[in-house]
Amino acid sequence: MKAVTWHGRRDIRVDQVPDPIIKEPNDAVVRVTSTAVCGSDLHLYETLGPFLQEGDILGHEPMGIVEEVGPEVTHIKPGDRVVIPFNISCGHCPMCDRRYYAQCETTQVREYDMGAALFGYTKLYGEVAGGQAEYLRVPQAQFGPIPVPHGTPDERFLFLSDVLPTAWQAVEYAEVPDGGSVTVLGLGPIGQMCCRMARHRGYRVIGVDLVPERLEMARRHGAETIDPRSADIVAAVRDLTGGRGTDSVIDAVGMEAHGSPFAKAAQTFTSLLPDRISAPLMTRAGVDRLSALHLAIEVVARCGVISLSGVYGGMSDPMPMLRLFDKGVTLRMGQAHVRRWLDDLMPLVTDESDPLGVLDLATHRVSLDRAPQAYEAFQKKLDGAIKVILDPAL
Repeated sequence: MKAVTWHGRRDIRVDQVPDPIIKEPNDAVVRVTSTAVCGSDLHLYETLGPFLQEGDILGHEPMGIVEEVGPEVTHIKPGDRVVIPFNISCGHCPMCDRRYYAQCETTQVREYDMGAALFGYTKLYGEVAGGQAEYLRVPQAQFGPIPVPHGTPDERFLFLSDVLPTAWQAVEYAEVPDGGSVTVLGLGPIGQMCCRMARHRGYRVIGVDLVPERLEMARRHGAETIDPRSADIVAAVRDLTGGRGTDSVIDAVGMEAHGSPFAKAAQTFTSLLPDRISAPLMTRAGVDRLSALHLAIEVVARCGVISLSGVYGGMSDPMPMLRLFDKGVTLRMGQAHVRRWLDDLMPLVTDESDPLGVLDLATHRVSLDRAPQAYEAFQKKLDGAIKVILDPAL
């Protein structure tokens, strides 16, 4: 089959690889019909090479048609249409019993003291073959795959794999008071959906981004917007909120934020070192580009909440503890517990009125063969690329 594979920093290729097979009684094999490129994939494209092997299959946002199931998989069958959550969870361990599916103890990657395994995401998360391919082997398929109805575009359900539950959790964690306000930093796919979900709940939303197409999309769905190229963000938010700042802030940017030249240089230098040197350095002394988080601390109102959905990976990040303590700020963060939020999300994505605008997020649908160009366009924000879907059938 064809699959999108990693071969080095900014070196993504489409290779022929062996078809996946059932290896365990709770496996399934899914024929992929749509698979998206995530902002987190850009960390692999740019920074996290020391934890990848050449030829690793990328991708953690797939959906498709079940081809085969092991004998312990009973809730789905061949021919069913399913979405695959990005975290691989068993559904019955102590963490899963508490609905902390991203911390599943059955698939936990203890070698690196990390949480649940993820599809297509480095040795740190199990080095499980990802979903940017024609077919995908799904471990823990007795629990993970989400059945969805046939007969509608994939975009109606595809984002249940990651974008929608990640954004829903970010808004939950933001703890915006009734009728309150939230600033969303970064208007990529997660930030866009955070804005829409917050608006759906009746909150005032201020979105911040540098890219005109992202700002326009956020405005289209009811957010007020700030372009840092033409306004001081902290001053602008305070002007809009009577000098206080918003009740909550969602950081949907993460470790590759603009405006952190030293940390960017450190990340780049570390990623270019031999793996035997760079991997321990990243896991013990890595630093993030923290400009978005520092901005969130300034923007949020006193006694407000900052919700982190953007990925951070540093172990030696300097934090302005005096400022956090003085303002009484609460921080909440973590990988999305995908299946935890399905009861909230499924009625919204099946609603014909499309209240979250799931059919207005993808900007590009291209063949698997064009994955290298898609990664480059997404990374460089070219051609209005906000959300890119790879279609194995094209």
